[in-house]
Amino acid sequence: MEKPNSLNALPRLGMTIERRTIKGLWRLIPEPAGDERGFFVETFRQSLIASEMGRPYVFAQSNHSRSVARTLRGFRTEPWDKAIYVTRGTALVVVVDPRPDSPTYREHETFLIGDAPGDRHRIVVSRGLANAFYCLTDVDYVNDVSEEYRPTGRRGFHWSAPGLGIDWPDTTPILSDADANLPSFDVFVEDRR
Repeated sequence: MEKPNSLNALPRLGMTIERRTIKGLWRLIPEPAGDERGFFVETFRQSLIASEMGRPYVFAQSNHSRSVARTLRGFRTEPWDKAIYVTRGTALVVVVDPRPDSPTYREHETFLIGDAPGDRHRIVVSRGLANAFYCLTDVDYVNDVSEEYRPTGRRGFHWSAPGLGIDWPDTTPILSDADANLPSFDVFVEDRR
């Protein structure tokens, strides 16, 4: 008697997309499949995000980064869309709307992603929004971006951003020289005008 093909018995994976309050910000929520061996999770589905964005989201470049615990990167705005996914560890992602003409100007949203207590979600950030990334543990993460890297057009503001009400878990994070010397939020906005 022939054994049934075990590949046909795999659970059907699913994914939903959650539109956030800030326009141009989404959370992709997968339905992982797991057993005693580990898990399998779908991390991106083009048709879902394209239907929300009203245009295809095309990966032009994929970046894998590793950061040690207590590292904070950002805030950065970039001239490309970015899909953020933590493959190992736990991170706090904060997205701020720095667009003065937006109804959610100066508002922020936070996401705890990656290993527990985080979620295996992917955050999609549209060009023009600002994002920062704080590592609660050592972290590996992937940023899939819609354009190839170019140094022009990337800007940012200081992570502490007084007046935005962001509750960071650390008041003395590990920073790059570039991130430590970013301007204040108000100077950043004024320079964009």
